[in-house]
Amino acid sequence: MKFSIIIPALNEQQGIKNCLLALQHYRGQAEIILVDGGSSDKTVHIATALVDNLLSSDKGRAKQMNVGAKAAQGDILIFLHSDTYLPDNALALISENIGQAAWGRFDIRLTGTHWMLAVIARMMNWRSRLTGIATGDQAIFAAKTAFEAINGYADIALMEDIDLCRRLKKISPPLCLNAKVHSSARRWQAFGVFKIIVLMWSCRLGYFLGEKPGILAQHYQQGRYWLPFKH
Repeated sequence: MKFSIIIPALNEQQGIKNCLLALQHYRGQAEIILVDGGSSDKTVHIATALVDNLLSSDKGRAKQMNVGAKAAQGDILIFLHSDTYLPDNALALISENIGQAAWGRFDIRLTGTHWMLAVIARMMNWRSRLTGIATGDQAIFAAKTAFEAINGYADIALMEDIDLCRRLKKISPPLCLNAKVHSSARRWQAFGVFKIIVLMWSCRLGYFLGEKPGILAQHYQQGRYWLPFKH
């Protein structure tokens, strides 16, 4: 079984080296693909020697991950955010369990000092098991055949992970692995933990009610809550 780890990046010079160094022990078992969305910093320079395939794309996480998936040689695709770290035995866990489902995700631990982060991570893991919907920072993985069968990520500016999971669920329920990825809580802490909870759920509500993902992305990036009567 071959793996491809696909990382979308845009101006990630501060953290991309640590992200890629943490994956080096997987080389030989998995190809590491970084898809740059037009970085203006040193992301590409830093990443060059630490990946197996360095690709360029228009910016947009969905676009970038689709470019990486198209080039991938692996049977299993792992989509990894640049501030998220896989458990050391991630590939073995997927190999041992992937026969049960066509796709899946890991549990998550948010790294940071705020006491609420552990509660948020626990709720994310429970919600994911209950709904069969994962978020991108849970390191979604899928058989390449399943990913291609649903035509990959929809080219939308936000909620691409939710949309992907909804379509993958039509093929099989997700494999929910207990092992935890460690994901940075930098945005949570910079914006305010409780504020970002409301922000994220306001955007989810907008998506559920049919708001355009591009509009929701603007709200998310600017830290503005989406409201059905004023947006």
